[in-house]
Formats: sequence, C-alpha cells, structure tokens
Amino acid sequence: MSKEKIRLDKICLNCNHVVDQRYCPNCGQENTVSRKTFHHIFIHFFEDLTHYDNSFWKTIFNLFFKPAALTKAYMAGKRLSYLNPIRLYIFISFVTFLMISLFPNNTEKEITTTVIKHEQIIIPTIDSLHIEEKSVDGLTKVGILSQQNNDTIKKILQQTDKIDKINHNQPSPSVPKKEVADFGYKSIIELDSIQKHGSKKAQVSDTEYWFLKKWLTVKEENTNEQIIEKFTDSFVHNLPTLLFMYMPVFAFFLWLFHDKKKWYYYDSGIFTLHYFSFLLLLVLTLFYTDKIFPLFEKNQVMEWAHFSLKSLGIFWMIYYFFPAHRRFYGHKFVVSLVKSSVIIIINLVVITFLLVLFALYTYNNIH
Repeated sequence: MSKEKIRLDKICLNCNHVVDQRYCPNCGQENTVSRKTFHHIFIHFFEDLTHYDNSFWKTIFNLFFKPAALTKAYMAGKRLSYLNPIRLYIFISFVTFLMISLFPNNTEKEITTTVIKHEQIIIPTIDSLHIEEKSVDGLTKVGILSQQNNDTIKKILQQTDKIDKINHNQPSPSVPKKEVADFGYKSIIELDSIQKHGSKKAQVSDTEYWFLKKWLTVKEENTNEQIIEKFTDSFVHNLPTLLFMYMPVFAFFLWLFHDKKKWYYYDSGIFTLHYFSFLLLLVLTLFYTDKIFPLFEKNQVMEWAHFSLKSLGIFWMIYYFFPAHRRFYGHKFVVSLVKSSVIIIINLVVITFLLVLFALYTYNNIH
C-alpha cells in the first residue's frame, strides 16, 4: 500500500478523535490529506480490490496452475493469504471484459467504401453465435425444443448460410452488394398477406413468423449490417450479467451431487467463484494470444507456437474442472470422474438452453 504524508492536525476528520499515529484508534481511518489526485484514486481502487501485494500474484498463480488449491485453502481458514473469492471474481471479470472490449472483433465488420457513387455494404451472417444444426438437434432430443421449433431454427440457419455464400461469391467488389438478408419477403404487409391467404406450404410456423416479422420491422430503419451489429453488441454487453447470474445455478448442481451433511451450498459457491474466475482468466489469456502472435513475422515456427499455446489453453480449460473437483471433494478417481462428467453435461445442456433464450430475448429487444 502507498504511504501518504500524515496530516499535521491530529484530529480525525471522520470522528474527531485524537490521532497519535497514522490510523485513528477509534474508527481506523488513515490520517492523511483528504484531497487526492486521480492517479491516487485509481491506484487506491486497485489496491482495495486486490490487496495488491504478494497475495495477489500468489492467488493468480494458484488459481491458474493448482486446481482447487485456493478453495481448499479458503475453506481451511487461510483467508488473508489470498484474495477474497468474490473480489477475485469481480476483479477478473472486470479486467477480462474491459480488455476484450478494447479490441473489438472486426472480422465481420468491413469498412464501407464508395465506388461509382454507390455505398458498398458487406452483409455479415446472422449466425454470429456459431450455432450448428447438431446443437439444435441435441436440444430437441432431450426435450427442450419441439420438433417444429427445431425445423424453424434450421431454416433460419440454412438461410443465413446462403447469405454468407452469396457474400463470398460476389464476382466484383465494384458491384454494390444487395440487401439479400430479407428471407424472401420485402415487407411486413407481404409476410402477413402470405400468412393469412397463402397456401399451407407457403405459410410459416408461429416461431418463424415472429422472427421474420421482427426482422422486417427493425429493417425498416436499419440495414442488415446494423441489425447484426446491434444484436452482437447487446449480446456481448449483457453476457457478464448472464454469467454472474448463472453461477448460483452451477453451484446448485455441485451441491446436489454431494453429501448434504458434509458439504454446504456455501462450499460449492466458493468452488464456483474460483472456477469461473479461472475460466475468465484463461479466456483473457487466449484472447491476447490471438492478438499478440499476428504482430510477429509470419512463419511456420510462429504459427506452430501459436497453435500449440492455443491448443494447450483449450485443453487446460476442458481438463481443469476434473482434478479441481476430485481434489476439493476428495472422491476416488472413478467416482469423481463420473460425477464431474455428469455435472459438466447437465450444465452444458442448461447453458445452451439459456443462451438460446438469451439470444431470442436480445433479438426481441433490438430497435
């Protein structure tokens, strides 16, 4: 912690108690100058959040390389040697999403150029979340999605795939691209007319009708590119909130699969905070790996190193939960493997379902 100059006045500004040394014996406030620089405020915030000293780096090292070590130490009462789990998660979450936001993904955003007095617009695909048909079939098999909704979502994915192919097969950049992502309908009036008076083959399901009507409504004042951009920005912006809200659910599944007399929900909650902190930290590491390597000269050695580090990071992300679970809960290898696998599968299904709902909610709130 930084050492500020002590005030000459020995009366505490907070409680008016006499202060003989640096800290007030009555309320604990430091007897230093009250007016601070912006630099001091920023450093003080960082210090308060992380208790920036050896415990910070010790916490990060154990979190990253020693699965469950932090959780076991915290539950054993060693709480001053490491950062508080809640503070740790808030700090890592804040840094991760802040740093990622500073490097927006421009792979789907092309600079618009004016050619022959026409504005060339590159239309990105709506499948920004990389949802595959196999994932949709999986949700249908477990009973989360009906077959009708399954068919509707597949139609949308197939249509966006066609749009992507059209974008890539434009013969010449000098020819302005058309707004092809209209799904075959020019206006809401045309959609309603077909839905009311068209043949059954031409009509669409209720889910598809909702999707198309919303798309055409928003498109009246936005281009296809703007719609996708608004959807992606809103989805990514609210993702930290969704992740934070899901942690109690993850902790509940952990608690559900273990002895209720030995393990409290609180114990699983601490484990969850550390596990999610690790995931965010690794995501940030992989993100910067992708950003740093392209800065070096492109050759086979660098490409191999980049691929190796990324593969190792992804493997560690998948594998980490299994030793962490076994070491914390103290199960035998086979029992821990079975429980860990079941917990991961259940959470993957629930997360996929919540992401679909969240995507639909985000889409419905585009203006």
